[in-house]
Amino acid sequence: MAETTCFHCGDDCNSTIIKVEDKSFCCNGCKTVYEIFSENDLTCYYDLEASPGAVPKEIQGKYDFLDQEEIIDKLTEFNDGETQITTLLIPHIHCSSCIWILENLNKLNDNISSSQVNFGKKTVRITFNSKSFSLKEIVLLISSIGYEPYISLDDYSSGQKHIDRTLIYKLGIAGFAFGNVMFLSFPEYFEVGEFWLEKYKHMFRWIMFAFSIPVVFYAAQDYFISAYKGLRAKLLNIDVPIALGIGVLFIRSTLEIAFDLGSGFFDSLTGLVFFLLIGRFFQQKTYSFLSFERDYKSYFPIAVTKVSKGEEFPLQVYDIKKGDRLLIRNEELIPVDGILINGKARIDYSFVTGESKTISKKSGDKLFAGGKQSSGVIEMEALKSVEQSYLTQLWSNDVFNKNKEDGFRTLTNSISKHFTLAVLSIAVIATIYWLIVDASLAMNVFTAVLIIACPCAIALSAPFTFGNLLRIFGKLKFYVKNASVLEQLASINTIIFDKTGTITSNDKSSAVYNGIALSSSEEQMLKNTLRGSNHPLSRTLYDILKEHDIETLDSFEEHLGQGLEATHRANIMKIGSATFVGHKDEGSALSTTVHISSNNIYKGKFTFYNKYRKGLSKLFNQLKKENDLVVLSGDNEGELENLKKLLPTKTKLIFNQKPEDKLEYIEYHQSEGAKVLMVGDGLNDAGALAQSDVGIAISENINVFSPACDAILDASKFNLLDRFIAASKSGIRIIKWSFALSFVYNIVGLYFAVTGQLAPVVAAILMPLSSISIVIFTTLATNFIGRRLE
Repeated sequence: MAETTCFHCGDDCNSTIIKVEDKSFCCNGCKTVYEIFSENDLTCYYDLEASPGAVPKEIQGKYDFLDQEEIIDKLTEFNDGETQITTLLIPHIHCSSCIWILENLNKLNDNISSSQVNFGKKTVRITFNSKSFSLKEIVLLISSIGYEPYISLDDYSSGQKHIDRTLIYKLGIAGFAFGNVMFLSFPEYFEVGEFWLEKYKHMFRWIMFAFSIPVVFYAAQDYFISAYKGLRAKLLNIDVPIALGIGVLFIRSTLEIAFDLGSGFFDSLTGLVFFLLIGRFFQQKTYSFLSFERDYKSYFPIAVTKVSKGEEFPLQVYDIKKGDRLLIRNEELIPVDGILINGKARIDYSFVTGESKTISKKSGDKLFAGGKQSSGVIEMEALKSVEQSYLTQLWSNDVFNKNKEDGFRTLTNSISKHFTLAVLSIAVIATIYWLIVDASLAMNVFTAVLIIACPCAIALSAPFTFGNLLRIFGKLKFYVKNASVLEQLASINTIIFDKTGTITSNDKSSAVYNGIALSSSEEQMLKNTLRGSNHPLSRTLYDILKEHDIETLDSFEEHLGQGLEATHRANIMKIGSATFVGHKDEGSALSTTVHISSNNIYKGKFTFYNKYRKGLSKLFNQLKKENDLVVLSGDNEGELENLKKLLPTKTKLIFNQKPEDKLEYIEYHQSEGAKVLMVGDGLNDAGALAQSDVGIAISENINVFSPACDAILDASKFNLLDRFIAASKSGIRIIKWSFALSFVYNIVGLYFAVTGQLAPVVAAILMPLSSISIVIFTTLATNFIGRRLE
């Protein structure tokens, strides 16, 4: 039977095909969106991309909390009583059609004056008339066309986030000053005629001095602050010789023009700061559309619905108290620990555990914060407040307040101590020599050594090497938080993996049938019975079975927590637990099974096995060459034998680990000297990811979910992990070669300095030349590494 795809969203229509104007739709939601676009002359949406839309979800009552002024104030960046501006995160933004429709919202409602999409961040900034159109109505409007925004507790806690553009301002000032000072220096370089020298020389020099003041005291202030803090902590970091060089350049240049001794080194000074800031900017440039610091607030709703005396009203999550009765709708997250009062609860805890299973609960059962209700509406009674619930306790550990970079010494800072002492020694020895030979040149030589040996090229090596690697890794869907993470990644010697959702695939599993062979009619009835259930095991088995014609069942009933029962033409089919189908199962309690009976005769069972990620065995064999490998899992030992066959013999396999157990395991091995990389996926791994030297979160969709971590790896690139680690180690080697190249330039420059021949033009040539050559070398070398990764 030929498949028909939905004109709006591209999903298979299966048995439900709704026709409108010769176009097929999979549901009334998609049809309604098409009709909205048609009525407002917005059908160009479908011309830009084929089937670009998403199925709109049922959201009745979900956004009632947006009627509260306190919440509106937190979610709007401008509000003068008539006009409001808000920025909303829209996870579904993925193509040009999305941009086009979201930037034409004013055609759907006249109260919207403008809307602007930031494709990289997946946000839309909407300006609207708040007197006649509310924020809630904005959200309902864009949700009705399939672009439901993602509004979390984190948005309420932090309000509008401040964007720090200080580095950009400093870079702009340094660049502007550098360009102008270079132009003003040209007449001095080429020693133009006497007329210019007498009339304009002093004015040009003081203009250069004026340009250098904001560069030294504003653009370069971070280097002085860092050097001061380093010296107070008795550390000679890389900023100490940089600050010394900048200070000496400025003081000597100022004295030279004040006493008419020369033109100074203002061109070298402004150029030095400009190149240093470019390196810092290049290194800082990262993935603004990702968050590496997410905790539970990033995923919790701002408010829930409270039920009291038969009435429903929105209640802010932070205001939930023990004893409150809460209404949890389909697909909503449970914000606090509680007891199920009524309704069919099917809870998906994959958000917390990383396991893609739903658990059925009955009235009186305990529900934990972080679970998502996936089957209708339920009512529950809160047992604790948000701060006291199980999930938030995961964040009470001190490990989440620890900055991993505090105890890490970078390669550049390790070298800077020896570099600074060497430069100062050369300067002192050369000065003593000239005090004996020609005292008039002594101070000139001392300052010249400090100027020419300023470690600009050394300071640029790491930013440009790691900055380019960040860009290359990002193209390959490995998003690293910052350059420091790459340097720590290069030093790891122990790698720990979570199992479910990390080395296994969330959306794939296999099943093996054991029992009496099913007839063709029984297979067909089995397929059609599974079709009516939304249980994950039912959906998995449905996808595995062969295609059969769709039939309408005479009856269908789903028994919560037990199984499915259906009848068709006097035939009875039962699918579920062994007890439900009337069979005593003596199989292993560690495996997941679904049993089948037809007309009350037991047929057999399907046993489900995890589907491991592509290339897992090869990846582990590559990593084993230089690292100790461990699998730490919260699951039981049901997959132990399979993993022993797949993974290298010395891989440690440890099961039944709670989140705190994983954290303590890593902490112990770190105390024994191990440099640990943790690879996980769920919020239950958050503590382990934070405790490890480097924490990598595996994500099926990098825009939707990832716990707090140092890097996010797209699941499709999991088999490249060994190459990313190897590339990080190659980056360290490139930096060391850059240091060697920089050393050559310093030797040449120091010759001019210690012999008293350092002229401004020599410094103006050597210092930029060394910086540019380092930038070119590191860029070419890292690009070569990038080509080997692809």
